[in-house]
Amino acid sequence: MTALADAWNVIGEFERNLDRAMEEVFGTMMGVSCPPEADAAEAVGQTVSAVIGLCGVMTGTLVFHGPSAAAMNIGSRLTGVEATQVDATVRDALGEVANMVAGAWKGYDADLASHCLLTTPTVVVGERYEVFSRKAAIRFDRAYRFDEYSCSVTVSCQRGG
Repeated sequence: MTALADAWNVIGEFERNLDRAMEEVFGTMMGVSCPPEADAAEAVGQTVSAVIGLCGVMTGTLVFHGPSAAAMNIGSRLTGVEATQVDATVRDALGEVANMVAGAWKGYDADLASHCLLTTPTVVVGERYEVFSRKAAIRFDRAYRFDEYSCSVTVSCQRGG
């Protein structure tokens, strides 16, 4: 098998595992389905991103990204208290969801589960910003929908040491 074909197989497996992780975390923690969708609507206004670092046999990042309304909905669902702004509770909730998704995603791969660590989440809130990660050998973006909200997850990684 060529290196390119091998990379496509890895990406396909990682995408399927991410879809499974999103369904598991959103279903278990928030009681809502979160299937993949063709394209996420571009967020307008304030957005929130939670960045999880990967280190070990795989190095890179998993970035959970969405509009502030989606982040507030996640915060409300996790805490049971209606969120009216992206405050510390909402930021913490989004970071925790990103952490759970990253943990579930890597848990579906025996090598990653045993030999890849996750960093604590870093949450960024604002307008017109870019979360940049240097070019990685493996990169994919997945869009998801829960209720009327869209979000996306980007994984940028490469084999580590």
